[in-house]
Amino acid sequence: MKSIVNLIACLILAVWAIAIAIFSVQNATPVSLRMLGFESIQMPVGVVLVFSGGIGVMLGAIALLVFGRANGKLEDFD
Repeated sequence: MKSIVNLIACLILAVWAIAIAIFSVQNATPVSLRMLGFESIQMPVGVVLVFSGGIGVMLGAIALLVFGRANGKLEDFD
């Protein structure tokens, strides 16, 4: 059962990676981000998507560890 779940998770991740790659190639124009009055350097949309996704994955993993242990709900996966 665990191998099927891993296969499905890998397939979903692969489909998202392909979709982001296609979107990035079609939108190669540089963009700059503005936040709180600051503006970043111009970079392609794909680079912004990759960094945003990576930061989201890392923050999600950290939140799972912090809040999972605080609630005592973090399970041990063998």
